[in-house]
Amino acid sequence: MPILPPHAFEVFSHSPEQTRRVGIRLGSLLQVGDIVCLEGDLGSGKTTLVQGITQGWGSPSKVTSPTYVIVNEYDRPGGNTLFHCDAYRLQPDNPLDSAILDLDRVLADGVLVMEWAERMKTSLPKENLWIQMDWINPDQRHLILIPHGHRYESILKKLQQALFGG
Repeated sequence: MPILPPHAFEVFSHSPEQTRRVGIRLGSLLQVGDIVCLEGDLGSGKTTLVQGITQGWGSPSKVTSPTYVIVNEYDRPGGNTLFHCDAYRLQPDNPLDSAILDLDRVLADGVLVMEWAERMKTSLPKENLWIQMDWINPDQRHLILIPHGHRYESILKKLQQALFGG
């Protein structure tokens, strides 16, 4: 049995800045309709990664955790929005909470990056980029990036090239 799922790869980040840089590279590859699902405990670097994704996607906005507001929106010049959702306070796979997110509108208008995505897994599109994040020590994080669908396999191939060359 393989260590990683097919087409997945892992990144070991050695600083918050390196985690942000991975996010910047990923954010530059995203298009309207894309969804990035983040899974990881408190302190695993999810919001730090989203800061990079938002910057790479083209928004100049300061990123903060949407834990209490559920969704923050970050616009970029020229239009489109990056929706940063925190599902921690949502009821797992509750149809009412799913309706609050209005995924059809969100994905038609921009990109969705969801923290604690495992809580809403059955409500999310089957095709997505899933990122498992783990805390190793105060500076290091372990990320496993798993594509679900051809679009996300393509994104990961480009991200691998951007991060590691080749």
